Amino acid sequence: MSAHLATPQTRHRDPHLKRLSFIAALTLGLGGCATFTPDGGMQPVAQGVDAAISMDTTKIASPEDAANVQARVQALLKKPLTADAAVQIALINNRGLQVAYNALGVSEAAFVQVSLPPNPVIGVERLATGGELEIERRVIANALALLTLPARSDIAKTQFEAARQKAIEATFRMAAEARRAYYRAVAARQIASFLEQARTSADAAADLMRKLGETGGAKKLDQARASAFYAEVSNQLAEARINVGTEREALTRAMGLWGNDIGYKLPGQLPAMPRIQTEPQVEVSAVRRRVDLIAARLELDAMAKTLGLTNATRFISALDAGWRGNYERVTEDGVRQSSAPQGFELEIQIPIFDLSEVNVRRSSEMYMQAVNRLMEKAVNVRSEARAAYLTYRGRYDVAQQFQNKILPLRRTINEQAQLEYNGMLIDVFELLTTARESITTNVAAIAAKRDFFIATVDFQTSIIGGGSGGSGESSPTVAAAGGDKD
Repeated sequence: MSAHLATPQTRHRDPHLKRLSFIAALTLGLGGCATFTPDGGMQPVAQGVDAAISMDTTKIASPEDAANVQARVQALLKKPLTADAAVQIALINNRGLQVAYNALGVSEAAFVQVSLPPNPVIGVERLATGGELEIERRVIANALALLTLPARSDIAKTQFEAARQKAIEATFRMAAEARRAYYRAVAARQIASFLEQARTSADAAADLMRKLGETGGAKKLDQARASAFYAEVSNQLAEARINVGTEREALTRAMGLWGNDIGYKLPGQLPAMPRIQTEPQVEVSAVRRRVDLIAARLELDAMAKTLGLTNATRFISALDAGWRGNYERVTEDGVRQSSAPQGFELEIQIPIFDLSEVNVRRSSEMYMQAVNRLMEKAVNVRSEARAAYLTYRGRYDVAQQFQNKILPLRRTINEQAQLEYNGMLIDVFELLTTARESITTNVAAIAAKRDFFIATVDFQTSIIGGGSGGSGESSPTVAAAGGDKD
């Protein structure tokens, strides 16, 4: 057979392929297709987190990633845990944070999907009547989807950028949660350690009173007071140990640890007080840097673009265009012949009853809803930043007051009370009352220091985002330590 010869079927198919090629070329000309990033959109997230809090974060997408994360976690757990190490472990190991990164991947998939042109529909119809067989073929493309492809792709891109900001916000929230949990766990351990020492002293005092009572050197009332004091301190210690366990488990959950990794070591006390930070323009910094506010702005932009798209297509609810070709086969003489009728087909849905006014009104209300939500958030962000800064400065002053004045005065009171008791100038009741007050003061001082560090975290999140909760609460041990003073 010669190469230049073509069958009737081949001659019929060539125009069909040309028209398919024309549709494909038209589709590619209307807009470029987005492609998937190698890391699911994580690079801008990692860069934003590093710039704001100097921490690393990663997405666990394979067994190799999981193994690398586990090796890094093991290395960080070999030493006594610091606040920065706890945050770093949480950012790479907490699976709840990985859920936020998966949501970012889903958003990227939606962006890529929207940027793709709609697939053409090929229809084949076979009709047999009498001795004739008629076959109809149609290639239909959604013209409206093709024409609006660039606009819809731009909207999806903006939504994807908003999803990135939300992933950064989730990372900041996880970092803040882990740091708060760390300070609470260390403070609980420090309070329990102090009460352990106080109980030892109370035990010695109760034992001394009991021995003096046996020799007649102490009244029964004094013996009872010393024993009651020991029992009270023991009860406070039991409460403190419960708090140690629950706060440590909260930190363990934040870091995503289990199995042998939960045996990590914590320091015995909170770190030293740092120098106070000054922030002359708290509101300006918060409005510029808060990732949740940035995400809200991007969502508003996407909503505005969506509203414009709705207005542009309000009177065309369905528009399909395609090429149509027919041929028929005559069975009497066994000869196949191509029919001449070929042409272009256009289908338009005429808006007689539904003028798309509902869609326009819905989009308008949704846009104004987004505007009002953004304005409310901007007001709240300013207020949260001011309140967080005031709390931060106030907690610093309270903690410093305990460290510089109250605790030194308490030590002086304890020393003088012991001297006066030895000189028989005060009785056991006054000595035990002084000791009880000293315990309450020391526990409150530890709690004030803890609350300052938590206020520091809250102040940072009020500027960059990540949640405003987590302010320090009075420990149950503090309440228990203030018992009745008989």
